[in-house]
Amino acid sequence: MKKPFLIIFFLLFAFRAVAPDQKALFITSPPPMEPFDRLIQAVIMVESKGDTMAFNINEQAAGLFQIRPIRVLDYNMRTGSLYTPGDMFDYEISKKIFLYYASQIGPYKFERIAKSWNGSGVKTLDYWNRVKKYL
Repeated sequence: MKKPFLIIFFLLFAFRAVAPDQKALFITSPPPMEPFDRLIQAVIMVESKGDTMAFNINEQAAGLFQIRPIRVLDYNMRTGSLYTPGDMFDYEISKKIFLYYASQIGPYKFERIAKSWNGSGVKTLDYWNRVKKYL
């Protein structure tokens, strides 16, 4: 009966010697939080179901965010950019355009941003309800 006791005592002692009781505090910085990330993903799911090549022929809306030519024109006039409707298939460009309009409203006003992105009128409430499902 002494052998198991000695083995357990030895193991406890050995681990104590290798990993002494230390009290240490490690502080790391978290990854940056983007206030629009959840909203971006929700809008993408409602607009295109995540299809980067989505195209609505009736509205000529392109890409993940389904950006129409009139919005591209408006963005270009406001910012001096020279994007084309074809550029809306590029995620980074279309995200930049979405964030431009979203940031005009504010980072945590998701309902107002979503409704504004959709346009105006009675259908914006339905659009917001669909976006909320993905938030």
